[in-house]
Amino acid sequence: MKSMWRLVGCGVFAVSLCGCSMKVKDASPTEVSSLTERYDQRDLLTWSDQMAQALMAHPFPPAGEEQPIVVDMGVENRTETHADMKAITDTITTKMMDASKIRLVNASRRDDLLKEQGFQLANCTEETKVAIGRQLGAKYMMTGSLIEISRDEGKGIRLKKSADTYYQLTVEITDLETGLITCRKQLDRLRRASKPVLGW
Repeated sequence: MKSMWRLVGCGVFAVSLCGCSMKVKDASPTEVSSLTERYDQRDLLTWSDQMAQALMAHPFPPAGEEQPIVVDMGVENRTETHADMKAITDTITTKMMDASKIRLVNASRRDDLLKEQGFQLANCTEETKVAIGRQLGAKYMMTGSLIEISRDEGKGIRLKKSADTYYQLTVEITDLETGLITCRKQLDRLRRASKPVLGW
């Protein structure tokens, strides 16, 4: 009888071990489906690629200018969502550098100059950005913004609840010698999320 209980105990233990095992596999970040209507890794990768292609097709840099020096002065996050804006601009500039279109000012040199003037990238003025870019010997400055507009359905008796979130990413490149915007590109994304609910 004891041996039978031992066998049962071993079987339960083995099953519990199998149940706790975790399966991990690699997946493409652009192919994983979005869980919500909010900004996610797919947006970062898709927007960065599309924006880099749009800027280079403008065409940027202009004809006759070979690999001009660009300073990335940041894309402003004007949303309620946490979005790593540095990751977006890093990916955009990396793609442009890989295509041998630009040379890029080292971000640490930019940040050191900002600190010397008592500014942080997130809150410095447009004039300060231009001044820093010129001091760094850049020909062009990249800036921009990300905006968000959200809409939720109101309360009511429905079979499902939906929420829309609209994002617009704008990136512009300014000629630091003339102060003129050389090119400006915008990308839009509206995503709708819905979940089954009955009365909320």
